[in-house]
Amino acid sequence: MKILARYAVVLSLGLSVLSVSAEDQPDHFEGKDSETLEEAIENLESSSERMEELLEEEDLRGSPMGEIHRLTYTLEKAMAKIREETGLMAEDLEQAHLGSEAGDVERVRRYGEKFLEKAEILAD
Repeated sequence: MKILARYAVVLSLGLSVLSVSAEDQPDHFEGKDSETLEEAIENLESSSERMEELLEEEDLRGSPMGEIHRLTYTLEKAMAKIREETGLMAEDLEQAHLGSEAGDVERVRRYGEKFLEKAEILAD
C-alpha cells in the first residue's frame, strides 16, 4: 500500500518542466529503464528515496541539483511504465466487468486474473 500512496502523490503532482535558455540547458541523461511494472516500482521507490534525501540538504546547488536532475530521468521512465501498465489494468478490469454483466465465466476469470496479477505487484 505504501507504493500506492507514493504513486498517487507523484501522479497528482506531475512533473513540471523548467524553462531555461539553450546555454543554461542541463545535460541530458538516459536514466534507468523500466521494462516491467516491477522494475518501474523499484526505480520509483529507490529514486524517490534518494531524491527525498537530497531535498533535505540545505543547499541544493551544484552536486545535489545535478543528481536530482539525473534522478528525474529514471523517475520519468518509471512513471511512464506505471501509466502504461495501469492503463492495461483498467482495460482488463473493464473486460472482467463486462464479462460479469454477461455472465461470461471464462472472460471474467481470464481478465480478472490478469488484473489481479498486476494489482498484486502494485500493492506489495
